[in-house]
Amino acid sequence: MGGKSIVNAAIVDESGPVTLIGCGSVKGSVLRRAIVQAPVVVAADGAAQVALDHGIMPDAVIGDFDSIPEAAQDSIPQARLYRIAEQDSTDFEKCLRNIRAPLVIGVGFGGGRVDHQLAAFHGLMRHADRPCLLLGKRDLVFIVPPAFHLSLPQGSRFSLFPLGEVRARSRGLRWPLDGIAFAPGSRIGTSNAVSGPVKIEVNAPAMLAILPARTLEAVIAGLTADDAGRWPCVPSS
Repeated sequence: MGGKSIVNAAIVDESGPVTLIGCGSVKGSVLRRAIVQAPVVVAADGAAQVALDHGIMPDAVIGDFDSIPEAAQDSIPQARLYRIAEQDSTDFEKCLRNIRAPLVIGVGFGGGRVDHQLAAFHGLMRHADRPCLLLGKRDLVFIVPPAFHLSLPQGSRFSLFPLGEVRARSRGLRWPLDGIAFAPGSRIGTSNAVSGPVKIEVNAPAMLAILPARTLEAVIAGLTADDAGRWPCVPSS
């Protein structure tokens, strides 16, 4: 396998959002929408072929290179191929920890195998210090930062799902989050709805927000606002 061998290096460093392509189901319309917002494109390992199939030359390909076809490697300049040999993390995680940007928009990390999608959610939580949202045809998903606010039309779906124990406070949701101990297998917050300008504060990087894909631009504005909260690096277990 070709490409540079990289260990714990910052590969992509951008002042604007970055699109990250995965190997799941990738709709052309969804990918184009992401690239409008985040024109720098990174492919996770075998998703290099996905990018090429959509007529896109990725700016970087990051992964352990166990799934990238040789033909794709031959089509992409060697200087854009970054091989990370370790097997203790997914290609999605390898990408997240090697992209420095105000936001990563992930496309192709849902809609396929459930275990892959769960692994992506795990990656969002494990690398919550790297703001990232996963965009699909119908939904977008992200880890709620310490403090987050945005404006959406009243009645918009605003679902919350805990990946661990987490407490929250909220304004602008039909059912407030205050005083609730959220945890998987105990209390979740799906099918909430917007009642006004939304503000949420959470005490741990463990709450997934699941919103309609049509809210992409508003969510990007909220996640990249100057006063948006940021999680410190979450130590790997």
